[in-house]
Amino acid sequence: MLLLLLATLGFFAWQSFYPVQAAGQWSYQVVHRDVPKAAALVVLDGGELMVSQELRDRRGSIVRIQADGKREDVVSGLSKPDGIVSARGGWVFSQEEGDTAVNFLLRGDVTQLFQGSNVQGLWNEGDHLYAIEDRHDNGRLFRYTWSDKSLVVLRDNLDEAESIIRCTDGRMLYTEKGKGVVRQLTEDGTDPVIYEHLNKPTFLMCDQRGLWISEDSTHRARLLLIDKAGNQKTILSFLKAPQSIVVSGRDTYLLAEGGRNRVLELTPPSERVSQHQQR
Repeated sequence: MLLLLLATLGFFAWQSFYPVQAAGQWSYQVVHRDVPKAAALVVLDGGELMVSQELRDRRGSIVRIQADGKREDVVSGLSKPDGIVSARGGWVFSQEEGDTAVNFLLRGDVTQLFQGSNVQGLWNEGDHLYAIEDRHDNGRLFRYTWSDKSLVVLRDNLDEAESIIRCTDGRMLYTEKGKGVVRQLTEDGTDPVIYEHLNKPTFLMCDQRGLWISEDSTHRARLLLIDKAGNQKTILSFLKAPQSIVVSGRDTYLLAEGGRNRVLELTPPSERVSQHQQR
């Protein structure tokens, strides 16, 4: 019995502390530590970074990390702040704890846009802001119109929907973490599943390499890349609750690893080779 208990404890310790593994010629480094429950990332001019710290019970905040590493609170007293997106010269942010408002931050002033429940993912384009709720079997997808402040529920009964984005090919995609799928938002409402059998897919990001998917799993989570040909590759493995991935602006990527309270910088093979040649 004692041996079984020790083996079980050892297995969970191994899952928690086994280092992140990068595939092939990809590499990573930790660029910011002690970022409690790091979730959403936004890269600012001059190398600054906005990070949401997804703590509960009004202990969460949005923090600006300056290029020299200094930090300052942008908004505090939040409950699980999760999504951040730039819009109209400011920032829209969501909170994923209970019935809380989606807010607009402009020049230090916070304005409520609309009410939601456990809102996580945000996407802004033109006159429309999209927001999606992380709720079990009854999540909703909203479309807010800036010009007349109207709010439309585009979808309901979603199962832990966490992220929505527009890809470079024009498709709008969203996740249902509870079902392990990525769906395409369509005008006829059918919303076909385009990727399935995923382990708790959360944040999505599209760029010239394809579709990036992070898995919001406590143990052995992955960062996946589905290339333009539809091939799925695991770029990072043994992550702990990874959240948003963004382009850094210096030919690398930044990934929030909320389960380890840190931000990683991911370097692709071509950039890694060129850096080595310059040394």
